[in-house]
Amino acid sequence: MAAVRKSASATAAGAASDSPLAFLGITQSAKGMLWRERLSASDQATATTISQRHGLPDLLGRILAARGVGIDTAAVFLDPTIRALMPDPDVLRDMGTAAKRLADAIQRRERVAVFGDYDVDGASAAALVQRFLDHHGTQSRIYIPDRIFEGYGPNVAAIELLIKEGANLILTVDCGTTSFEPLAAAARLKADVLVIDHHQADAELPRVLAVVNPNRQDDLSGLGHLCAAGVVFLLLVATQRELRRRGAYGEAAPEPNLFALLDIVALATVADVVPLTGLNRAFVTKGLAVMHQRQNVGLRALFDVAGLNAAPTPYALGFVLGPRINAGGRIGDAALGARLLATEDQMEATKIAATLDKLNRERKALETQMLEEAIADADRRVDEVPELPMLITGSDTWHKGVVGLVASRLVERFRRPACAIAWEAKGEGTGSLRSIAGVDIGGAVRAAVANGLLVKGGGHAMAAGLTVKREKLAELEAFLAERLRSSSTRAREQAGLEIDGALTPGAVNDTLIDMIEKVGPYGQGNPAPRFAFPAHRVKFAKVVGNAHIRCVLEAGDGSRLDAVAFRASGQPLGDLLTAPGGLPLHIAGTLKRDTWGGRQKIELTIDDAADPRKQ
Repeated sequence: MAAVRKSASATAAGAASDSPLAFLGITQSAKGMLWRERLSASDQATATTISQRHGLPDLLGRILAARGVGIDTAAVFLDPTIRALMPDPDVLRDMGTAAKRLADAIQRRERVAVFGDYDVDGASAAALVQRFLDHHGTQSRIYIPDRIFEGYGPNVAAIELLIKEGANLILTVDCGTTSFEPLAAAARLKADVLVIDHHQADAELPRVLAVVNPNRQDDLSGLGHLCAAGVVFLLLVATQRELRRRGAYGEAAPEPNLFALLDIVALATVADVVPLTGLNRAFVTKGLAVMHQRQNVGLRALFDVAGLNAAPTPYALGFVLGPRINAGGRIGDAALGARLLATEDQMEATKIAATLDKLNRERKALETQMLEEAIADADRRVDEVPELPMLITGSDTWHKGVVGLVASRLVERFRRPACAIAWEAKGEGTGSLRSIAGVDIGGAVRAAVANGLLVKGGGHAMAAGLTVKREKLAELEAFLAERLRSSSTRAREQAGLEIDGALTPGAVNDTLIDMIEKVGPYGQGNPAPRFAFPAHRVKFAKVVGNAHIRCVLEAGDGSRLDAVAFRASGQPLGDLLTAPGGLPLHIAGTLKRDTWGGRQKIELTIDDAADPRKQ
């Protein structure tokens, strides 16, 4: 069994929370980061007890304890089941009302409209509702707004259209919590509305039949980590239970198999980057198993067009399937993703998947061009004000469907919150914001709305969107800078690269990867284990693809490990990896199995590197 090696300095140091010493003595890496051990000294005893009580290898105990897993919860964490982690849906505020109204619509054969967001979560949530209604023979219509012409969330014209078409029940999914005027229009036209959402909410809510949102201020469910599709799944569980109570099921009318929908829930959970903790881990673990069966014709078509032949992984959901579904909402037909996930028609699925794949390639080209401009502008701003708490950049030529991706890349590069804005000729800009841990960007945007600085805006702590008039931009920049200055500065000062231990290539084998995968799936809230490879030489470094660097790490004993650093070329990390001389470097990253080209190998994804001589 592979063991984790720890340097003398790391052993003495423990975590940064218990000691100021750094892992391997690294205080200034290529990315300007302090390296510190993820497992604090105070949790060492917990790690040991977890290993002993549950008969687990020491490494597994350390990884679990470092992620806050307790001695008594380790077993459930390692085998997250829906049965063990599913709450009673009625713990969510307004859930009972929503489930009864949806059950009424099914039994009365009413026409139902589903208004969704144009991202993966919105498309997934809408598809879940439509699949549930289709099973019950209930007519439904999905409406996804055009990102360019309608923007985010319900609008009066769309609501009036849906009601004119005959819908007297409208579900808004992944949106609606702040849509006061459009939902008031629905009330005037005598249509019932159920808001199924997860975005941050103010105390005042729209006056609708039900607002099911674990992040509304009076909700005590503790389920605020769910994405919209996760909340919708709970609504379907509650509605099915209500219909069962009413005697709606029998031999001629079987209950739907909700577990068969978990592949869609898993996709949304990963793609929306919500924490992979609690029920979300069960959704993803069980959803990946369902997805592996490839029963959803839309997802199967998307796997085929993307060339994915191996078992699905969170990486595939977040970086292969998710971007393709998002591409429709970004630069094409916003409804394509929802239609793909909801369809049972193989020919339609194949056609939509091919269209989304094409749109995704176009999106990549747009993103590359926009990002070059954004980085140049951001470099200038940071040079002028190094302690700038937040980056705001924009252009009259940018596509509003891609600004969120640009903002994400700016955060990754400059390690501070960022906003990218696409300006329109009429002087109004659509912006997407992304943040760093410890900086609540969603709250800042809602505060800006309350202060009259934005036309509209909202979102999460880590991601948000806004619409702003050009004449308000300077005032908005000043407001956000002042509001975020302390938290942004503190977050960047405390930023560090957390390390789970030190290895050599000789310890990296299938047994180690099998062990690591037991603590997965990994993602937001449950980070993949990161290991340091001390004093390794970098061999055969070369730039490949879009500024990626591939290389081989070689230890003193001659053992080797393939490695890749994504988007590192031209950055300090890339410069260090490709520097001549071949001096030993400390390398940190995450391990994964790579099945590209039909071959299976283990590869390190490099997160950072450091020259031990410069500490």
